[in-house]
Amino acid sequence: MTALNMNESPLPAAERALDRQAGLLGAHMSIKGGLHTAVERALRAGCTALQMFVKNNNQWRGKPLTDEDVATYKEALSNANLGPVVVHDTYLINLCAVDPVTLQRSREALQDELERCERLGIPYLNVHPGSHMGAGDQAGIDRIAESLDIVHERTKGYQVKSVLETTAGQGSAIGCTFEHLRAIIDRVAEPARMAVCVDTCHIFAAGYDIASEKGYERTFEEFDAVVGLDRLAVFHVNDSKKGLGSRVDRHEHIGKGAIGLDGFRHLMNDPRFAGIPKLLETPKSDDLHEDMENLATLRGLIRPSSRPHSPSRSRKVRSR
Repeated sequence: MTALNMNESPLPAAERALDRQAGLLGAHMSIKGGLHTAVERALRAGCTALQMFVKNNNQWRGKPLTDEDVATYKEALSNANLGPVVVHDTYLINLCAVDPVTLQRSREALQDELERCERLGIPYLNVHPGSHMGAGDQAGIDRIAESLDIVHERTKGYQVKSVLETTAGQGSAIGCTFEHLRAIIDRVAEPARMAVCVDTCHIFAAGYDIASEKGYERTFEEFDAVVGLDRLAVFHVNDSKKGLGSRVDRHEHIGKGAIGLDGFRHLMNDPRFAGIPKLLETPKSDDLHEDMENLATLRGLIRPSSRPHSPSRSRKVRSR
């Protein structure tokens, strides 16, 4: 990949103004070639926010970070004018695994991810709650909370937050209802270290209708009542290949799936979420043209009359 001059953003000033208006827009980027290359890719695609892994996402433990790795990443980020970086945890982690070996490995892997984020100064670690594998929702919720408590105790004083992601409800996955997330947060010993990521594809597949205006309003009224909007730290913006309530997790490009442009128009013009990063996790090729097209589509949905919301509600994460 050709190196990018980090002091020159490819994003026009008018589009950066739109991002300040409707929230930081970005995508998940590869770290092939080093963590700093994710920053370069994000800028090349015109992002103002970034999500990435901090190690190989298909390994329990990655190669240790060197001082040079950390310094190179921080230097790249310091010149990039990107919003808060989000790390996605490895797909192997299952915090409510029934098998004791997998559960132990999951806890150790989550600790490793938190340690990497803390060292890199990254504020959010996105976590899939886990799958109970037949043990039942309540047993899964209890084990997830226990896992988080164990890992948080080992990382006492860390600033990085564990961000629970909503799930589609596929298989035995926990997190497909807002009540699941609330129950986990209520059970952990340090709720101040918890936040939530709403994935648009996942909640739609789980049965929350965000495609229609009334459904969108009802969904976030319910989210506020159950979880609290002040817990919401991150959006994953993905259309869905499958229909409402399908419980199938299949991401589609913006406006090309069952949610459609209207659903994302509601989100992009909702002033409550103006300060929250909105990150793509849609299919892409090496030249990132799909990310560029999806970001352009999202920016094109913003109405000029929208106004940013006070950051105190959309960015502050409460302690209980």
